[in-house]
Amino acid sequence: MVFKIFCVPIILLSGCLFSAEMLFADDSIQKTSQKNLQKTLPFFALCMDTHDEKHRTIEQQNEMLSQLGFDGVAHLWLKGLPERVASAKKYSLNVTQVYFQVNLDANPPFDQDLSKVLPCLKGQGTQLALLINGGKPSDISRDEKAVEIINQINETAKQSEVQVVLYPHVGAWLEKVADTVRIAEKFNKQYPNRKIGVMFNLCHWTAIDKSENLEQVLTLAEPYLKSVTINGSDTPEEIQSKKGNRLQPLDSGSFNIATFLSLLKKIDYQGPVGLQCYGIRGDAQEHLTRSIKTWRSLNGL
Repeated sequence: MVFKIFCVPIILLSGCLFSAEMLFADDSIQKTSQKNLQKTLPFFALCMDTHDEKHRTIEQQNEMLSQLGFDGVAHLWLKGLPERVASAKKYSLNVTQVYFQVNLDANPPFDQDLSKVLPCLKGQGTQLALLINGGKPSDISRDEKAVEIINQINETAKQSEVQVVLYPHVGAWLEKVADTVRIAEKFNKQYPNRKIGVMFNLCHWTAIDKSENLEQVLTLAEPYLKSVTINGSDTPEEIQSKKGNRLQPLDSGSFNIATFLSLLKKIDYQGPVGLQCYGIRGDAQEHLTRSIKTWRSLNGL
């Protein structure tokens, strides 16, 4: 997310989970029961506000997500975060992630209000997702400096029981999943008692990789993988040839989300799954309804 970001809970998947009939089954859009929620990984929404034609307030966003049956919500940057947290509690939503920018070339390299704002997240199990710029994408000569800055952020985050994860973003210095793994390995070796994690973001992966590499990338990330975001998408090959769209509601696009979820099951992924909504225009309630309907169908709910 640099603010150019384009910027789900998986049950113990049965053998029949990924049939085409189930993928587009006409389920009820009523809120999932607590019994069903306990069978799934936490499903949260992110960037659902950036292109919403209704321009909903934080309170209205949280109310909508709660009514639709989402478990959590993500928040961009620090502005408005205490308001988000207070409102989310009213609607039994968890603030699953907060996105935070780092610039290796800036002084200071990140917003110094972090220590003042993060305490509002204590006790929620929130992740602080770092988008790191400064230098050419994947330039390993910046690794040492990045690890030093991440440690400063992590020292602040741990005081509020917030977990740091690395967010790969196309065009950023931290661009590829392999970059996040490289930095996580170096950081965790240098600070073994302060470990950080990594993310997999489908919309950014499709912009720079190939379909055939998906399982390899997820397997590489698996020891550190703490969060995943998905969305409807066309294949990497279509997107990179300018014939596809990488940001769509979950019921759209040629990319096989069911296969992706089966790979998460294969590596025994246990973290939250986010629904990426950046760039999806119109009324957010309409596309969120479509996406959570598909998510429930994929999970047999």
